[in-house]
Amino acid sequence: MSNLKQTLYEGQWLRLVRIGHWESCERTHGQGMAVIVIAVTPADEVLFVEQYRIPLGARTIEMPAGLVGDDHAQDTLMDAARRELIEETGWSPGKVDVLLIGPTSSGMSNERIAFVRALELVRVGDGGGVDGEDIIVHAVPRCEAPAWLMRKQAEGFELDLKLWAGLWMIDHNPDGSPAG
Repeated sequence: MSNLKQTLYEGQWLRLVRIGHWESCERTHGQGMAVIVIAVTPADEVLFVEQYRIPLGARTIEMPAGLVGDDHAQDTLMDAARRELIEETGWSPGKVDVLLIGPTSSGMSNERIAFVRALELVRVGDGGGVDGEDIIVHAVPRCEAPAWLMRKQAEGFELDLKLWAGLWMIDHNPDGSPAG
C-alpha cells in the first residue's frame, strides 16, 4: 500500500487528500490544531456559545473554540485559547491550563484539538465573535448545565459532544484527579 499523499481538491479553508486508499481532509492554514475552552465565571456559570453552523444546517451549542495559528503564525495553544475566549464570550482568563490534546475525528481529518481550562476570568467585553460569527453567549449555572443542554437539544439545537468531556474537566484533570 502506498503512503503517497495526493491532493484531490484544495479550497480556501480545506484540502481533500488521498493517502493510499484513504480519503481525508486537512486545513489549508493554521497549525492543524484547535482549542476548546472550558470556562466558568466567578459566579459559577459555565460559558457556552450558540451559533449557526453551515455544514449542519443548524444552530449549535458549543464551548468557546477556535483554530491555533489562524492568522497568528506564532500562536501557542494558550494564546489561541485566550483570544477565542475573549472574542466569543467577552471574558478574559488570568490563567489557562492545557489539559489534553487529541484528534477530533481521526477517520476523517488530521485535525487535533486541545482541551484548555480557563481560570480567573474577568469580564472585558460583550463577546459575540468576529467577522459576522453572530455568536450568542450563554452563562449557565454549573449545577444546571447538563439539564439546560438537554433542553436545548430538545429545542432542536445540535450539541457538540465534547461538551460532556468539558463539563467533567471543570472539576477533574484528564487522569481523574481533582482539578486544583
